[in-house]
Amino acid sequence: MKSTLCLFVFVFLSATAAAAQTPEVKFIADTLVVQAEGTYEADPDLATLIFDISSQEKELRTAYQRATDSMRKIVELAQRNGLKKEDISTGVFTVTPFYEGDRKKRARSYRVQGHIVLKVRDFAKLGPLMDDSVQDGIADFRSLTYSLEDEEAAKQKAVAEAMKQAVGRASAALEQKGQKVGALRYASLDVKQLVGVARLETMEIMMLRSGLTESTRTVPPPPPFMNTRPEKITVSATVQCAFQIQ
Repeated sequence: MKSTLCLFVFVFLSATAAAAQTPEVKFIADTLVVQAEGTYEADPDLATLIFDISSQEKELRTAYQRATDSMRKIVELAQRNGLKKEDISTGVFTVTPFYEGDRKKRARSYRVQGHIVLKVRDFAKLGPLMDDSVQDGIADFRSLTYSLEDEEAAKQKAVAEAMKQAVGRASAALEQKGQKVGALRYASLDVKQLVGVARLETMEIMMLRSGLTESTRTVPPPPPFMNTRPEKITVSATVQCAFQIQ
């Protein structure tokens, strides 16, 4: 009798321990889980131009003045092409001294660097901005990015399309059993956006790739900016929904 009782207690305790280690699986009756995707395409309406400005001279004042003049010329060029003040962002300058051997001695030269960001809505202005800035040696081109000015509106349209697809799939599945889609009990959402980026290489990068050095190169004029039409921007959304079954 004692052995039987001990065996019962052992089995009970083992089952209790196994239940404690196993994660609880929740199941909601009369529920249908559906996953769907939605996309929204639109032509970009905003271009972001970034230029790097750099000047290196023996005297810090001279290097700083040249960098400041380059920044001012870019700003004036942007304003002549119709850009507003809020569409022109100038970063702070950074100063890097260069020494010969002993850092306790005076620096042999100074480099002043900065960048400027232009928000362009009229894409016809991209050509003049690029050509006048790069060809005149005012600044080095860094990147050109196409995007949507109202990104949130595009994301909402993609989400609405995903929800429409989810409801449609749920309705089609339940229709076979003569049932209908009820209230939404749960939903998870993931939104992704693809941005078109155009990259043009600066003359320094092209020189390094071709094996030219500072002393042997013959600098040709930079090629004019090719004003190609940017690709459409696609915003995608994925939803996972749990619907009540009526």
